[in-house]
Amino acid sequence: MTPRHDGRPFDQLRQITVERPYRSAAPGSVLIAAGKTVILCTASVEPDVPPWKKFADPPTGWVTAEYSMLPGSTAPRKRRDSGGKVDGRSTEIQRLIGRSLRSVVDMAALGPRTITVDCDVLQADGGTRTLSITGGFLALVDAVAAISDGDGRPLRGVFTDSVAAVSVGVLDRQILLDLDYSEDSRAEVDMNVVMTGGGRYVEVQGTAEGQSFSRDELDAQLALAEAGIARLTAIQRATLGDQWPLDLPRLI
Repeated sequence: MTPRHDGRPFDQLRQITVERPYRSAAPGSVLIAAGKTVILCTASVEPDVPPWKKFADPPTGWVTAEYSMLPGSTAPRKRRDSGGKVDGRSTEIQRLIGRSLRSVVDMAALGPRTITVDCDVLQADGGTRTLSITGGFLALVDAVAAISDGDGRPLRGVFTDSVAAVSVGVLDRQILLDLDYSEDSRAEVDMNVVMTGGGRYVEVQGTAEGQSFSRDELDAQLALAEAGIARLTAIQRATLGDQWPLDLPRLI
C-alpha cells in the first residue's frame, strides 16, 4: 500500500496524548491530542435538570455537550460564535457528542443533576468531533467521580459502558484510519464511527464524496474503525486507572 504522507500505516491512529486533569475550575478536565488536533474537554455539574425532566418520577439526570472551534484553531481564522448563535456545523457536532455520551450513562443512577461537557478545539487538523467524544468521556468520568450521594459516598452504577469514536475513510482507493485534514479533505469516502468499549455501535456517519462505495468496502471500514476504537478504549482505561468506572475486559 502507498505510504501515508506522515508515514503511518493505513491502520494506525495518530499519536494520542492526554493531560488530565488540565487547568480548569470544572471537576472534569482533559486536554487530549491526536497528532495536531488538540481539544480541551471539561465537564461541569449543576444540581438541576432541564424543565422537561423536572417532574420525572423517579428523578433522573441529564448529560449534554457544547462544541466550539476557537478562532485560532484553524487558518484562516474562524469567526467566534457570538450573541448566543452557534453555526450549523457546531450544532450538529455538539448534538452528536451529547448523544454519544448519553448512550453510556444511566440517568436514574446519575440523579437529578445536569453534566455539561464542553469541547473547545484549540487546534484543528481533522477528527475534531471524534476526538471530542473520546476525550469528553474521560472528562465526564472525572465529573461523576466528584459527585457524592446524600451519605457522602461516590455515585455508583452511572456508566453502563465506555464510549469512543474515530474516523475512517477511503483515499486513492485505500481505506485509512484516523484521517487528518489533508486526507479528509481529499477522501472519496468519509466516515465517523462511534462505539462503546463493549463493541456496540452508537452512531455511524458515512458519506461518499463523489465516489460511491460497496457493502464490502463499508464492512472493511467498520472493521478498521472497530479496531481503532478498541485501541482508544485501552488508552481511556489506562488514562483513568483506578477511576475506570466499569468492570469490562481490557481491550487492546
